[in-house]
Amino acid sequence: MLPQDSIKKYSLKITILGVTTMIISQHTYINWENYLEFGIRQFFKEKTGVYKQDTIGDGFYYVHKGLIKVITSTTKEKDRMLNIVVPGQLLGVQTMDQQVHFTTAVTVKDSILYYFPYEKFKELLRLQPTFLNLFTKTVIQKIHGLVELINLNSHSAESQIALILLNICYDFKDHEVHLTQKDLVTCTGLTRITVYKILKQWQKENLIEIQSRKLLIRDPDLLRNYVINS
Repeated sequence: MLPQDSIKKYSLKITILGVTTMIISQHTYINWENYLEFGIRQFFKEKTGVYKQDTIGDGFYYVHKGLIKVITSTTKEKDRMLNIVVPGQLLGVQTMDQQVHFTTAVTVKDSILYYFPYEKFKELLRLQPTFLNLFTKTVIQKIHGLVELINLNSHSAESQIALILLNICYDFKDHEVHLTQKDLVTCTGLTRITVYKILKQWQKENLIEIQSRKLLIRDPDLLRNYVINS
């Protein structure tokens, strides 16, 4: 059974497999482990590109193991880190209708992904028609998160770290984020001391709790508002 959706809602017009839908969406979680038979298992070594910005997509990925960094190239030809994708999350869903990728995905660790090409996904929908509504909600959630990341002040180290943590927290509806300080340093390009100071300050403000190999977000909305107003 799917966990109950959170009360956070937003709407978006989206087209998937030729069907345009206007949906009022809530944060929705799908256990993709139940659908891996429809995907193609792929292994990527550390620092390998999964897909590249401005190339045509033909499906999406489910991260089974590893860690993926999502970046975008700016007009100044500098890469900007937008997100970290962890096991249990989807990658590249914005190009399901064979559109152009507007980000680049690179592995941070050796990773195992399951690729769901366009045709395989249609097969899944033929067998389980009601799945489209759940998937649409997931796509809207992903796009909403990326828009928020892109619109955020890219020069703020606090904002980069906060939205990475909040993306994972909201996606799984779990306040535990299984990332280490080293993971954040590797993915963001920030120095170890910068990440350490930010997390220590947030712990002092009672926004997070630093635990062994994970971070506990005490109040996601409070952390979001703290960063926006800082």
